[in-house]
Amino acid sequence: MRRTVKIKLTELTQIIIFIVIIQINMILIVYAQNDPSQNNMKLMDEFIENLMSRMTIEEKLGQLNQFPGQRTEDGIRVSKEHVEYIKKGYVGSFLSIAGAVYLGELQRFAVEESRLGIPLIIGYDVIHGFRTIFPVSIAEACSWDPEAVERSARIAATEAAAAGIHWTFAPMVDIARDPRWGRIVEGSGEDPYLGSIMAAARVRGFQGEDLSKPNTLLACAKHFVAYGGAEGGRDYNTVDVSERTLHEIYLPPFHAAVNAGVGTVMGGFNEINGIPMHANRYLLTEILRGKWDFNGLVISDYNAIAEMLVHGIGGTREEVGLLALKAGVDMDMFSGIYLNNIKGFVKNGKLSQKIIDKAVQRVLRAKYQLGLFEDPYEYNNPQRERDILLHPVHLEFAREMACKSIVLLKNENNILPLRKNTGKIAVIGPLADDKDAPLGSWSALGDPNDVKTIMAGIKGAVLPETKIFHTKGCDVQGEDSSGFEYAIKIAKQSDIIILVLGESRFMSGEGASRSTLDLPGLQNELAKIIINTGKPVILILVNGRPLSVSWLVEKAHAVLETWFLGIQMGPATADVLFGDYNPSGKLVVSFPRTVGQIPIYYNHKNTGRPPTEQRNTSKYLELPSSPLFPFGYGLSYTAFEYNNLNIVHDKIGANDTLFISVELENIGKRTGCEVVQLYIQDPCASVTRPVKELRGFQRVTLKAGEKTKVYFQLTMNDLAFYNLNMKRVVEPGSFKVFVGTNSEDVLVTQFEYVGDLLILNENR
Repeated sequence: MRRTVKIKLTELTQIIIFIVIIQINMILIVYAQNDPSQNNMKLMDEFIENLMSRMTIEEKLGQLNQFPGQRTEDGIRVSKEHVEYIKKGYVGSFLSIAGAVYLGELQRFAVEESRLGIPLIIGYDVIHGFRTIFPVSIAEACSWDPEAVERSARIAATEAAAAGIHWTFAPMVDIARDPRWGRIVEGSGEDPYLGSIMAAARVRGFQGEDLSKPNTLLACAKHFVAYGGAEGGRDYNTVDVSERTLHEIYLPPFHAAVNAGVGTVMGGFNEINGIPMHANRYLLTEILRGKWDFNGLVISDYNAIAEMLVHGIGGTREEVGLLALKAGVDMDMFSGIYLNNIKGFVKNGKLSQKIIDKAVQRVLRAKYQLGLFEDPYEYNNPQRERDILLHPVHLEFAREMACKSIVLLKNENNILPLRKNTGKIAVIGPLADDKDAPLGSWSALGDPNDVKTIMAGIKGAVLPETKIFHTKGCDVQGEDSSGFEYAIKIAKQSDIIILVLGESRFMSGEGASRSTLDLPGLQNELAKIIINTGKPVILILVNGRPLSVSWLVEKAHAVLETWFLGIQMGPATADVLFGDYNPSGKLVVSFPRTVGQIPIYYNHKNTGRPPTEQRNTSKYLELPSSPLFPFGYGLSYTAFEYNNLNIVHDKIGANDTLFISVELENIGKRTGCEVVQLYIQDPCASVTRPVKELRGFQRVTLKAGEKTKVYFQLTMNDLAFYNLNMKRVVEPGSFKVFVGTNSEDVLVTQFEYVGDLLILNENR
């Protein structure tokens, strides 16, 4: 009897499952036939096709131009000549202009006074905030918190959109291994895996889930590609890299941005392997559009098409314009070449109308996706602009983001955190009360008057009985040492010295390469005389790149790397100094001991003679080959212990996923957050592989005494590399797995891939 019932229930279950499957399939079929996104795409394409059928060649070429505003007594404004261009339909975009009301006026010229009423798209360099300025990008990456980075970009987009902006030239996703290069400050450091995670996070933050919403910005991944590999760290310089390095190091963050749905890509100023990027059809069309299926807009960098003349590619403006369009550059920033020098090539047949039409379609598609054809004035609400900029919620998160970005590099005898009732504190250094430096480079509408300095943060944190002394001692740059005497005086009468040193705001960023990584000016001399007082010294570094400060790190009792933290720099720094926030930041770039070690990065290759105590090995005579601080390094006010690194199976096949676990315990006395990092190595392959490659990380918060297991997964995609034939493969053999607190301090185990040679999709 029981058996009969069981059979009936089984049959009933099968019938129910069968009916459910049929219903699901029917739903999927109906959805496929009525997919809203497909319908929207069809409507968009029909709209754009209809519009383009009515455009003259001059109007089409006009859409491919972006012009800058000009500085006037009333702010950044459009010239009279460009106003006439708008009315004729000869301009598609402007950059570096902000303000809901004024941009609404420009939009009215385009929509109501031009023949076809095509709206303008307004671009701006919204890199790490708009009016509420967040930490510079390299600092935010040190949080190892993609969700927080995404929210930072979301707030920046909300503010910029409220001021009439539609498009940001961010994120910058260039991998940088040379800290002499000033633009290292704009990216996420030296590692392609972490860089890819941060690139995707920023794209999601800027663009949101629906670009037609009035609180989104069209994102732009820049600078395509390998711009960060500039020779000698000199900005705009040539780049010469192997095909393998290009595909494994420099391209992945751009690919991640494309996979995240980035709407636009900007070409780099550099040449690569002999071809200026704006003429590089292989990379811009065959790779970006072909293999990656990117269907968005490609824009030039500022005047970069015209600058190909100086590179020595093309002898006239007409020729370099033709090269750029054929390579796949849709919009010309600044030079006006597409507008003024291209039309003749269409008439004589040297330039296909089809190439121009594709570029125009991409420009119009971006405007359509932003909702500008439906409501061109949606971004021009002055009340929203007043309500959104510097919103208290934004300021609160800017402080949190700044705290997460700080990296504790040294804490001798747990001198930090300081007591808020410390008797006397001397705050010395040219950046302690500087309102300008915290804004960093590319600070959009950031205002120094909004900045809370480190000095202000310290004063706001201590108890009333604590006495604070302050002096600059010297300037960031210059040879004036007249302030040394007073600096020594207040240092000697204090219990603790907080020494705030580093770079000024514009010593990093575009066009700000340095030949040395030393502290500029007389800051080293100031530091020496302060340290010679014998008092405990807390060093705070304010900078946009790694600095070579080995001797100072050795002498100081504690070191905080704060970077440029934005308008909440002071409160955030004080939160860490006095223990209201337990630092959790980790470096995203290796710190060299001296400039002579450059390039130095954790995922380097081995040599046949790795560095040892023997003479004829790959090392320096006068210092170790290791960095001052390695990639992934950062301390906490508590301590973490790693144990029992374990893998579920020590042999895996092509269809398997490797599961990894490690025990993490907070063995200190306070709650803290640890960034657990996972690296791999392929010790023996058909081509040489790096000594380590980051393949995972997790932020884990534990109370004092708390223990947990942290889990990771590795797939075939994580093990793949480009082989001799530039195929993306996984080869049979042993792999090492490293898990730890940074790229050097790790536990290690290994496993074996026992499957056949596996060729993966190159675009995964």
